[in-house]
Amino acid sequence: MNTTELKAAVDKRRTFAIISHPDAGKTTITEQMLLFGGVVRQAGTVKARKSGNFAKSDWMEIEKKRGISVTSSVMQFDYDGKRINILDTPGHEDFSEDTYRTLMAVDSAIMVIDSAKGIEPQTKKLFQICKMRGIPIFTFMNKLDRDGREPLDLLNEVEEVLGIETYPMNWPIGMGKGLKGLYDRYNHRVELYHNEAHGETFLPLDDEGKLDPSNDLTKDSIYRDVLDEMELIEEAGNDFDEAKITSGDLTPVFFGSALTNFGVETFLKTYLNYAPKPNVHKTRDDELIKPTDEEFTGFVFKIQANMNPNHRDRIAFVRICSGEFDRGMDVYLQRTGKKMRLNNSTQFMADTRETVETAVAGDIVGLYDTGNFQIGDTIYAGKHAVQFEKLPQFTPELFMRVNAKNVMKQKSFHKGIEQLVQEGAVQLYTSYSTGDYILGAVGQLQFEVFKFRMQNEYNSEVVMEPMGNKTARWIDPEQLDEKMSSSRNLLVKDRNGEPLFLFENAFAERWFQEKYPDVKLTAKL
Repeated sequence: MNTTELKAAVDKRRTFAIISHPDAGKTTITEQMLLFGGVVRQAGTVKARKSGNFAKSDWMEIEKKRGISVTSSVMQFDYDGKRINILDTPGHEDFSEDTYRTLMAVDSAIMVIDSAKGIEPQTKKLFQICKMRGIPIFTFMNKLDRDGREPLDLLNEVEEVLGIETYPMNWPIGMGKGLKGLYDRYNHRVELYHNEAHGETFLPLDDEGKLDPSNDLTKDSIYRDVLDEMELIEEAGNDFDEAKITSGDLTPVFFGSALTNFGVETFLKTYLNYAPKPNVHKTRDDELIKPTDEEFTGFVFKIQANMNPNHRDRIAFVRICSGEFDRGMDVYLQRTGKKMRLNNSTQFMADTRETVETAVAGDIVGLYDTGNFQIGDTIYAGKHAVQFEKLPQFTPELFMRVNAKNVMKQKSFHKGIEQLVQEGAVQLYTSYSTGDYILGAVGQLQFEVFKFRMQNEYNSEVVMEPMGNKTARWIDPEQLDEKMSSSRNLLVKDRNGEPLFLFENAFAERWFQEKYPDVKLTAKL
């Protein structure tokens, strides 16, 4: 591509994550968007286990069994003249690290809120990460098909709890069984709730923002209440400010129901009018890499083993930050300085994929990997070396000893551990004294997923012994004396061979520091 073609292609890209608390409907709204993009013929519901109709973005066996997302999915489709990359993230707090890294690879976020529950703990955590990065946020108040809280209460809560201004783009006319439609403030119309079989879905509003008096809906008290509420919002609400949306200081709010596919397409179309194009990315040297820079750059934000268990494949997900990707191109891996050829590349529609020949800044591509890549790696073409900012990593708080149940299956046990640990969800440590394997994670569910996948994907049944909460602290090898270890501070090595102590509690850590005042401990990974 020449410079003009590259700019035109990049300008069409919209790359965003969908974030929420578990069960707010995040995966369902993803499904509906895929439906509009023509990449699925039928949107499955995550709960539909009996019908075998699982969510397309939940490809893992454990996701289908439990009806939750436990890993970020990447999907791409074309809609309304745009090339869209959706990253559907896990809502469960035990998978925060995967979600946080994913948020480093997107240009905006869609925050899905259950209209009956409002802001929930995980929503708040994920919002704060978006806010910290200045990511524009668009809000979808979901589940209007059920009775929920008053819309004004929901807006107030978003502003007070999250500290961001709101601008309602539409407003519900009723909810639950009494749901009549949406008063579409932005498009100046009323969208009727599933009225396709009985005529028009969209009814125009006049210059005063009202329906034709002959329409039966005008006689409904719910509709009249909505007009009063809209008048209040027009007078006392925030102004629509595109600059504030871009800076993440104002969130456009949409109401709808993902499960019944109501208001979702209106939301998607409007969202695409204001969703940002691919943005600049900062390097560790504070250099700003523009998406239209000709030299290719990108970073690995996720590694996933066994997306196709039959082939034992391993995929490194790369966010392209600048330039053009061409299959077969040569790039450098910044961490090692090694030159490599990118022959095997793919793009995703959940559990289906196709070889990608070319992609540009904003796109997410999967690279088949034999163990070259690590999370956070930068790859680049050209002579100018680039290293993007470090991705967030959590220090584990929960620990488990892990062993193979069948000692005759050590080979598959070691292979499974090696590949799953590379994904970054669990950390692997080795006891200094016994050589035992110890796993660390930020949440209990990570261990359950690990155990399930070891048996399901590697045919290796494991025995896991809980060690409880520990505080991990690294120590300079030059200052280490193995005699410092005790029952209260277990000495282990991380994957890179670096020594650290797992302290039983804060008291044990303080006691150690009082005993060895010159020893420096760090909470690093």
